[in-house]
Amino acid sequence: MSELHKFLFDGLPVRGMLVRLTDAWREVLTRREPGQQFPPELRHLLGEMSAAAVLMQSNIKFNGALVLQIMGDGPVKLAVAEAQHDLSFRATAKCVGEVAPGAGLEAMLNVSGQGRCVITLDPKDKFPGQQPYQGVVPLHDDQREPLHKLSEVLEHYMLQSEQLDTKLVLAANDEIAAGLLIQRLPVEGEANLEGKRNEDDIGLSEAFNRISILASTLTPEELLTLDADTVLRRLFWQEPTTRFEPLTPSFACTCSRERVANMLRGLGRQESDELLAERGEVEVGCDFCGRHYRFDAVDVGQLFAGSNDQPAGSSTLQ
Repeated sequence: MSELHKFLFDGLPVRGMLVRLTDAWREVLTRREPGQQFPPELRHLLGEMSAAAVLMQSNIKFNGALVLQIMGDGPVKLAVAEAQHDLSFRATAKCVGEVAPGAGLEAMLNVSGQGRCVITLDPKDKFPGQQPYQGVVPLHDDQREPLHKLSEVLEHYMLQSEQLDTKLVLAANDEIAAGLLIQRLPVEGEANLEGKRNEDDIGLSEAFNRISILASTLTPEELLTLDADTVLRRLFWQEPTTRFEPLTPSFACTCSRERVANMLRGLGRQESDELLAERGEVEVGCDFCGRHYRFDAVDVGQLFAGSNDQPAGSSTLQ
């Protein structure tokens, strides 16, 4: 069963989380139709993104959707993982070219250095006029050197956007997607009025660095093959920790017939009728879960009954 473990390092402003997506991750992969499976390199990237999205969602306790997207200029144009406040998640990608065997993040999404990582927080219950929060970082560091791993991109994002020191270890295969997150929490009064760190602040930084170094020794193979108790015991056996009851992430898709209907209304009556004339019905498939929604002429007529048949703006199925 998929599980997420939270823990605190006693006496230190450092927290950690370990996630292992097993049955839930395999459910994501089995939803792809025969012949539509992504290449292994992209599947494993999506697994890492799924683990990261669940970790970040649990980290902020946000009542809404956290959407992690990487937009690129390589054979993969878009990779998406979305986690809800209940730790249900889904993932998909748009792949338009051939992914070379062994291709990494740069070869798949950042061939010309134009790749971007976008993290969106979309509240469940928005106020009128409220827009989702969105943070964007490039797939390179401050010296414009390419970042080769998703973990490096997200560490860079957390430092740039949240000013939080973070260590992230991610790994995935076709059976398991897993991740370990270590993060230093902000402490009130970390710096004095002159901007210099006092001895306590230095000690806290050294403690985080020590724990971060320990976390970095975790190999992808260990992360994928060892259970959570073994991983945490091997890494932090000298560090007193407080652990909390594990949580259970799950696969779930938020698509619905109503959302597809709204998308068709956004297309407008003319385009919907053209699709009907061409195919006899309008069929829309969800890229996340593989479910298909079909609308015949009567259904489409009901969608636009009483409207002026004008496009209401674009919409996407998410």
